[in-house]
Amino acid sequence: MSAGRARYAGEVTDPTRASSSDADPSGAADPSGAVEPGEAVPAGAPWAADLRLALTLADAADAISTERYRSADLHVSLKPDRTHVTDADQAVERAIRAGIESERPGDSFYGEEFGDDSAGDDAGDDAAVRRQWIVDPIDGTANFLRGVPVWATLISLVVDGVPVLGVVSAPALGRRWWASTGGGAFSTEHGTAPLRVSGVRELADASLSYNGLEYWREAGRLEPLLALTEQVWRTRAYGEFWSYLLVAEGALDVAGELGLQPYDMAAVIPIVEEAGGRFTSVDGDPGPWHGSALASNGLLHDAVLAVVAERAPGA
Repeated sequence: MSAGRARYAGEVTDPTRASSSDADPSGAADPSGAVEPGEAVPAGAPWAADLRLALTLADAADAISTERYRSADLHVSLKPDRTHVTDADQAVERAIRAGIESERPGDSFYGEEFGDDSAGDDAGDDAAVRRQWIVDPIDGTANFLRGVPVWATLISLVVDGVPVLGVVSAPALGRRWWASTGGGAFSTEHGTAPLRVSGVRELADASLSYNGLEYWREAGRLEPLLALTEQVWRTRAYGEFWSYLLVAEGALDVAGELGLQPYDMAAVIPIVEEAGGRFTSVDGDPGPWHGSALASNGLLHDAVLAVVAERAPGA
């Protein structure tokens, strides 16, 4: 696959529907989203073939990252933005990219370490259906290099700008989460378990993770965040990918963060939404393209936006 010219040539036009190769003979996915113990992807699930590929790539990523975790010869350097990168980050991204190039040669790829291979494509291609894999090889690199087990590989497929599947694999925690649009959200806790957000309806009863205060301060938005913390029951800063998955599991009710890139968010969006939650920017914009994240159980989303958004939702 040549850099900058990857495009999907298929007929997928609706990111909420399975492609013909993934659908069951009747043309309809299992509406229950049920998964038998030990079965990661039901055969009739939307995006089943792509999700199976993403799970296979996550296996390969875990094998690389766990071997390098706590390694005495781990190589660490600073990127131009002063964030850390390790040889494990780079090796994981190369392995996933190679898998995509082999199995989905018409798709484009956007990774944290080596960039977006569709950047610079002709504007005239914008009308075409786009399939892009967006990957963060190790989300939580600072944790990884310090020996903190909260880090994960994030793999997503985005079609026409909409994340349609996500896999988050955290081998040091012994956990994996995945979802596809219309196919439900699941994790490996206690076998294969479906995910569901909480039913908390009042901010006064809600548990909030805000990740890092410094990002809110740098953006001049610390005051509304502090106002929100005074309205909820409990606040923590769990950080990285984990906050959003705790929302999907119903353990948290709200999680928000600033200073993000698409690869920080794309994989967790289908998981939160398929678990029954909502995911937007902190100003209410959909998708992973706006530099911030707000995930909730859905019931609290508008109330949180009313406190933290710079403009009224929908304005």
